[in-house]
Amino acid sequence: MQEVTKAGWFRPADFATLTEALDYAAQGRQGFNFYSGRGELQEALSYFDLRRAALDLAGRMLKTGLQAGERIALIAETDGDFVRAFFACQYAGLVPVPMPLPVAFGGAQGYVSHIRRMMESSGASALLYPAMLESMMLQASEGLPLKVAGTLRAFDAFSGEEMELPEISPGQLSYLQYSSGSTRFPLGVAVTQQALLSNCRAITRHGLKTTPHDRCMSWLPFYHDMGLVGFLLTPLTTQISVDYVATREFARRPLIWPTLISRHGASLSFSPSFGYDLCARRATSAALAGLDLSRWRVAGIGGDMIRPQVMADFAARFAGNGFRRESFVASFGMAEATLAISFAPLSTGIETDTVSLDLLEDAGVASPALNHDTGNGAGAERSRSFVLCGPVLPEHEMEIRNSDGVALGERQVGRLFVRGPSLMREYFGNPEETSQTLSPDGWLDTGDLGYLIKGQLVITGRAKDLILINGRNIWPQDLEWAVEHEVAGLRSGDVAAFSLDGGVSEQVVVLVQCRKTDPAGRAELRQAVSEALRASAGLDCEVRLVAPHSLPQTSSGKLSRTKARQIYQAGGYDEADSTVSVAIDGALPRRAAASRS
Repeated sequence: MQEVTKAGWFRPADFATLTEALDYAAQGRQGFNFYSGRGELQEALSYFDLRRAALDLAGRMLKTGLQAGERIALIAETDGDFVRAFFACQYAGLVPVPMPLPVAFGGAQGYVSHIRRMMESSGASALLYPAMLESMMLQASEGLPLKVAGTLRAFDAFSGEEMELPEISPGQLSYLQYSSGSTRFPLGVAVTQQALLSNCRAITRHGLKTTPHDRCMSWLPFYHDMGLVGFLLTPLTTQISVDYVATREFARRPLIWPTLISRHGASLSFSPSFGYDLCARRATSAALAGLDLSRWRVAGIGGDMIRPQVMADFAARFAGNGFRRESFVASFGMAEATLAISFAPLSTGIETDTVSLDLLEDAGVASPALNHDTGNGAGAERSRSFVLCGPVLPEHEMEIRNSDGVALGERQVGRLFVRGPSLMREYFGNPEETSQTLSPDGWLDTGDLGYLIKGQLVITGRAKDLILINGRNIWPQDLEWAVEHEVAGLRSGDVAAFSLDGGVSEQVVVLVQCRKTDPAGRAELRQAVSEALRASAGLDCEVRLVAPHSLPQTSSGKLSRTKARQIYQAGGYDEADSTVSVAIDGALPRRAAASRS
């Protein structure tokens, strides 16, 4: 057996298909390790054992009458069974469709409805799930024309022997990735083998500069592109090992993340800002004793708007454990581009661009702030610091365009378009949405707003979330962050801002999660929020206090301002009893803390 741990056998995603990549990785000793929230090893799955199990399961799947090209809905638990099923689909020519766990939803009925709509959208022929979810899965699949539904045990009665597996070509679909859908119902992103491997190569060779000595650690869910592509598929295509803990376990015990990084010397790990914030807030001197984070060379940030102060707080809290702030690597990506679009240069840490907020809002120009607030107060102009997310990946292009589709120069804010070999083929079964997003000449409208500076991308927000009021372009994140930063007792993710069309003018609504029950305390909080908004943005807003954990999230854990607006308009946020009573579009506001991804 050739030992691929040696540098001479290292192949950074140099394959045409995912099955070819696993065939090669199986020659070595690397693989996936699954841990409990307390750090106990639950399963070690080598690439060798994964390949053998996936080949056998692929034959069993086809024996049931499933045919190449059919979609298989997979509830994406962080365990070996999901991984075996996903790769069995690859060998069988089936198209796996990773689907979320209930942790991202507020109630069973909302989750059941969401899963059913995704199965209908993808035309799934089978549904595989963990045994603990059987009751909800029976409801979700009732009446659907499925050939198989159950756990992997559903294939035990079949034999995979003598079943000829199809030839897998680069142009075939590898999987469907349901985007989180912050502003609409999730759409199935169709990713080909070729697009996947193209993105894996760009990530490993240029974004992370992966070596055979690297090791990954992840708590990100497999139903999200960063968890699936970034920390399941890409490591396998580069023959390196990964240590996992389930997302829900990280939410309960966030310090399991740095603990496992320290224990195994992981060098690559990513998170949205939320994860770093949660760890920094939960860290105590006793909990951090003995942790060694000195080998963590790429601490990636992606998946939501990057908050520089959160990164600074994390770096300061873990500096005594060997963490280097230069390890932070900002990035930008989306499922429609498989995963990654840009990475900031390695070993530079978080780099920011501080611009005049007045010029940004009034003229759409990111002009450097000449007299921004450095803490001395009086006379400082309103400013905002944005994080530089690096240049576009090789073989890809990006442009910032105005509303007429004309490419803009540096520091001019517009809509981001990208083109390259990693882009999706289509939104599965939805040609209308595809044509609105992907042009005939291959340009993808990301729906994000931003600007370029010295070839690096700066993201300022989502186009559909932008608040237009009195001739100003106001980013809801600015309002949310101002309140969370200025008002005592509020946490990251406690605030949602959006606008309503009042006929004559726009009305800005700010929802604030409130943990106080006494009337005086609630009135004090509302007043403090109003004052923070007037001071930071010069706006008088409708401030509504809502129940803790009631702001809705997408399946990937991002704040869904559109759903929050819908719930508000439907009367779902009732300050009288601080509850949420209305579900919109099959998704309920979360009532328990859920991690973001």
